[in-house]
Amino acid sequence: MAQQQMINSPFLKPFFLKPPMCHPSHSRQRRHTLPASEFRNLTPQDAISVFEIEREAFVSVSGECPLTLKEVLNFLGQCPQLSLGWFEEGQLVAFIIGSGWDKERLLQDAMTTHIPETPTVHIHVLSVHRHCRQQGKGSVLLWRYLQYLRCLPGLRRALLICEEFLVPFYRKAGFKEKGPSAITVAQMSFTEMEYVLGGAAFERRNSGC
Repeated sequence: MAQQQMINSPFLKPFFLKPPMCHPSHSRQRRHTLPASEFRNLTPQDAISVFEIEREAFVSVSGECPLTLKEVLNFLGQCPQLSLGWFEEGQLVAFIIGSGWDKERLLQDAMTTHIPETPTVHIHVLSVHRHCRQQGKGSVLLWRYLQYLRCLPGLRRALLICEEFLVPFYRKAGFKEKGPSAITVAQMSFTEMEYVLGGAAFERRNSGC
């Protein structure tokens, strides 16, 4: 059922950010047969690209990755339908990975656990490739992911934890603070935030993107 929803969701269909360009080179013509930009669920085959982007984004800032490579592989194997990758000409430029959770608040176990057929998605990580930052891609990807989740049956809300400086980013996307998180990682503390997946599934995004 979830797989059928993924196939039918309009939020995973390719779209074009710029008009196609003509190139005399045969190799470049072949390269441009790939969609200029597309969103799709991630697979275990994407794990290395995911981890490379994640490691560069987080280790330089906090010294810790939200997910190890083993955990990335685990989640993309168990619940690929709760992930979303943004690809430009076949290359991963940004991604989100989530898993199922069955309690009101996130606990330490939520960091490594997927519980199927639950109404809550735990968003583990949102990351953008270093060459694509400061372009609004994180906001666009998060919006598309939340709208995509609305299309999956049974889901009612999304939870995440973030450091204090990221609270305004998620608040702008519609998340609300639930208070300090019970989860700690390497002496870091977090705020837990919640997004209610209510309303129309196909809201229009008036962002100018």
